[in-house]
Amino acid sequence: MSQAPVTSLDPNRWRTLFVVAIAQLMVVLDSSIVNIAIPSAKADLGITDANQQWVITAYTLAFGSLLLIGGRIGDFMGRKKIFLVGLAGFAAVSALGGIAANQEQLFAARALQGVFAALLAPAALAIISVTFTVPAERAKAFGVIGAISGGGAAIGLILGGALTQYFSWRWTLGVNVPIAVAAGLLAIKYVKESKASGDHSYDIPGVITATGGLFALTYGFHEAATKGWSAGLTISFLAAAVVLLVAFVFIESKVANPMMPLRVVTERNRGGSYLGSLIVGAGLFSMFLFLGLYLQLVLGYSPLKSGFAFLPFTFGIIIFAGVASQLLPKFGPKPLMVPGLVFAGIGLLMLNRITPETSYTGYVLPSLLIMSSGMALVFIPLTSTALHGVGNRDTGVASAMINTSQQVGGSLGTALLNTVATTAAITHIAANKEVGLVIPGLADKFYPYGATHGYTVAFNVSAALLFAGAVVLFFFINIGKDSLVETEGAGLH
Repeated sequence: MSQAPVTSLDPNRWRTLFVVAIAQLMVVLDSSIVNIAIPSAKADLGITDANQQWVITAYTLAFGSLLLIGGRIGDFMGRKKIFLVGLAGFAAVSALGGIAANQEQLFAARALQGVFAALLAPAALAIISVTFTVPAERAKAFGVIGAISGGGAAIGLILGGALTQYFSWRWTLGVNVPIAVAAGLLAIKYVKESKASGDHSYDIPGVITATGGLFALTYGFHEAATKGWSAGLTISFLAAAVVLLVAFVFIESKVANPMMPLRVVTERNRGGSYLGSLIVGAGLFSMFLFLGLYLQLVLGYSPLKSGFAFLPFTFGIIIFAGVASQLLPKFGPKPLMVPGLVFAGIGLLMLNRITPETSYTGYVLPSLLIMSSGMALVFIPLTSTALHGVGNRDTGVASAMINTSQQVGGSLGTALLNTVATTAAITHIAANKEVGLVIPGLADKFYPYGATHGYTVAFNVSAALLFAGAVVLFFFINIGKDSLVETEGAGLH
């Protein structure tokens, strides 16, 4: 495809990228910034170990399950308009979360953050897709977004640690307000409105079945953590999830204007990218949660020190993201993504060596460096292949699927691995007659060995997920460097 003529280029496109990057960073930060604050929030609001995952899961579940309809709303009503609505709503509910009086109010605020993020994130990526029409420039723009997506989580841990230690855990939510206001003011001036043409009807049955199915699946994992896999409520929710998600696929194949057109996900490379992103999200999100808990509760790090402990991961992402953006046009996506995930999985697997006595520099630091170098080779190519050959009408929903797969994976992975870690710790406690978690009846004690064993088992499962993601991408991705460049701007004019 020939490059767009110079006269068609948006003169504010780089300013638009800056605005979108601010918003994207805020959304990514919010997935991790409260991780470091969880111990403080637990103590302040009386949150139990079994319920601690909902600080993360309430956000990721709402975010992931509503992203598809959020992408469609942006396509139909106008991406700039919905981008601004998402920013305003996100700021408002972040402020409410910052003044939460109990765990129920905090969980509700986190869920509402997810709702508005589901409007904001797909609109942001769609704006990039339609603003940058020259393939080379578009690759650079997505390179910036990819670096933010990869390194933002670790930045969030540092910022969360600083706010929690020197101010209050509540500011990990309140900090979103000035960021969102600044991004909104800049967006009004620099971002250009765009929307899809054609039928603008909404697929309400698809919304209901997709959202209900994803919620039932995640809540089923939560029930397994507290009541066991064989409990009636656990089985009921998991069975309901299967029924609703199967119904969703059937509905999408029959309705005239589906929320998630099957043509978006049935294309081999896009479908493989979404599945790979889901698996990677499940493995990576849980790593931040459990490693943050280990650093604070076992090694005794302060919130700020714990946040800085993740800084090497951020540096690794930033450095190797630049390498990935240079290698992608030369080698194509698969030669970067598959080895990258294998390398990241090895780094994550190395964390199973930690004990309450091991040092950060000898065990945690090498693992973070290896993980970050591997994941940096994944993020940018994955975004490119996920939007491979998509048309203008589906830009918003295809962009939403990138975040949907990652956030749903993170939500399910956090719920599943919280169950895995808790079960492993309790089993270790019973076998070794020592307490490893703060559990009912022993809330005043914390013995680290059982907890650490639970974390290491979770790290093993997380590493297995990354290896599984590498297998998925190896078999699904079949586009080369030439095909990727030729289709970068397809369907955007």
